[in-house]
Amino acid sequence: RGISSDQRPKRPLTAYFRFLKDNRAAFREENPEVSNVELIKKLAGAWKELPASQKQVYEEARKTDWQRYGEQLAKYKAQLTPAQAAALKEERRKQLAKRRSIRAKRELTVLGKPKRPRNSFNIFVSENFQESEGNSPTAKLKKLFDAWQKLPTSQKQPYLQLAEDDKVRYANEMKSWEAKMVELGREDLLRSKKKRLKKKPTETAKRAEKARTSLGNKAKLKLKKSEE
Repeated sequence: RGISSDQRPKRPLTAYFRFLKDNRAAFREENPEVSNVELIKKLAGAWKELPASQKQVYEEARKTDWQRYGEQLAKYKAQLTPAQAAALKEERRKQLAKRRSIRAKRELTVLGKPKRPRNSFNIFVSENFQESEGNSPTAKLKKLFDAWQKLPTSQKQPYLQLAEDDKVRYANEMKSWEAKMVELGREDLLRSKKKRLKKKPTETAKRAEKARTSLGNKAKLKLKKSEE
């Protein structure tokens, strides 16, 4: 209680990121028209061409901060009770899992993974959201949900058909995308691969159970023969 992972000392910047921090404003002033991506490329090029003696200045600053960080971290951990340490460890695990999830989603976006198909209600909402009554998005959605529930089947049919068409679109696009991932050597992103990984523990357990049953039957048969 009273302890948060936000109070944990921050890891010091690397020499390269120190250079970026110190020089970004000056590079931006010299190149006001370039995008952020282009600006980072220019900074990376400048770092690459920086003499070793100047890079060493940033490296020494990192070492000094790293030593200070170690001392601050030890002091921070010393004030924690075992329960607090366990709670913060769990909090840290969840934060890292969330970051990994975000990175994975960003990677899939960059790789151009097709958007999942929308269901009929999603399509209905997207077409009617702007005109829906309500002072907030939540209120609008509630109104639309109520309207969807009361909508006759005949009027729902166009949305149901659009949803089916979107499923076909998704299936075709995923087939092409997964073929591209195979070419790139990213079989780990294929749906069939993920399904096999999920099923593997269950299948292993089934095989083990089958083996135990077989051994048990053999033992029973052997015991029966010895009694005869």
